[in-house]
Amino acid sequence: MMVSIALPKGRLGNKAYSILQKCGYTVSELMDDSRKLVFENAESGVRYFLVKPSDVAIYVEYGAADVGVVGKDVLIESGADVYELLDLGIGKCRMCVAAKEDYVEDTGRATVVATKFPRVARDYFMATNREIEVIKLYGSIELAPLLGMSDVIVDLVETGTTLKENRLKVTEEIFSVSARLIANKAAYKFKENEIREIVARMKEVTGK
Repeated sequence: MMVSIALPKGRLGNKAYSILQKCGYTVSELMDDSRKLVFENAESGVRYFLVKPSDVAIYVEYGAADVGVVGKDVLIESGADVYELLDLGIGKCRMCVAAKEDYVEDTGRATVVATKFPRVARDYFMATNREIEVIKLYGSIELAPLLGMSDVIVDLVETGTTLKENRLKVTEEIFSVSARLIANKAAYKFKENEIREIVARMKEVTGK
């Protein structure tokens, strides 16, 4: 039975495919310079879809893909109702609150937060009993506090270099991020053996 796998386009997708390749789920043309978005290998029993990273969890939740590889940040932000099967240990970074180096929180008013992750920001600040006003941005989040548009940002931090270069600092760490293998709930029921086999092979390759 064919298993459909949603992979994020870009570096994370390439890393995930490398793991799947080592597991024996190879589709040779996937690494070719092609504009195709669907790749299939009947012998390996897999079909790959290449999608925007922020869409992987949605494709899996709605059953367009049986399983997918998605960052924990995207998974939490999407709120997708899926099974989380395995931490792949790739794409590691941290979800953090960051601010200007001289920032002091004013507890007498709502904190203005610029972020690509409004759900994450609201949930975190609500859990710490703080009121916030969210500004959703799609580009360089670091600009917002520098231009006085926000007090803080909530964003992914990998090395921290970009923050330092812009005289920003991490003030709080929300959670650690890495890529996860997720599954559609119905697909997991009907293709349990095939999906379990993928998980077992990936565990062996990643040492998880």
